[in-house]
Amino acid sequence: MTRVRVVLVDDQALMRQGLRKLLEVEDGVEVVGEAADGYEALLVIGERRPHVALVDMRMPGMNGVELITRLAAEHPQVAVIVLSTFDEDEYIFGALRGGATGYLLKDCSPEELVTAVHRVSRGETVLGSPVAARLVAELRQLPLQGSAGFPGRELLSERELEVARMVAAGAANREIAARLSISEGTVKNHVSSVLRKLGLRDRIQLALRLRS
Repeated sequence: MTRVRVVLVDDQALMRQGLRKLLEVEDGVEVVGEAADGYEALLVIGERRPHVALVDMRMPGMNGVELITRLAAEHPQVAVIVLSTFDEDEYIFGALRGGATGYLLKDCSPEELVTAVHRVSRGETVLGSPVAARLVAELRQLPLQGSAGFPGRELLSERELEVARMVAAGAANREIAARLSISEGTVKNHVSSVLRKLGLRDRIQLALRLRS
């Protein structure tokens, strides 16, 4: 079994030490490097080629959002999990827009963190419960009908656009199916088509695209 290679990025040495001890007892995880700021992280990640980077949001020099954006451009194969004490919208949306595939708060359980490392290494998106609740609350404030002027709009059919808007507003497949009088299976097919046409990974990225 391939071990998940992880780099720890946090300006607090004590936090990095604790994370290393936590992760190194896991058979399927290997900590291959550490960095105390964004600039050092770019060097370490470039040298060690991890699968996953655990990134703090507030660091000297280059903050978490800047680092995540750089990593998405320079090392797109590296999945980024934000591990932060901050759950404000600017951090959450900034990180996810930048390319993060996970966002956990530092009071999460060890089991939740380890599970997240494995999941993002497989291409999944992981949000801690408080973060997910905040994200959904924000998305549900969006109107289901609105401006269609987002990148890639011209690639979608009118029905796909309707579905995309509802996804961006936080609607579940069942709700979308009821509103449009179609089956949930048809909704799933439309969502998959929208994600493929726009080159997006999941519903979260779609919601962020329509918010931009």
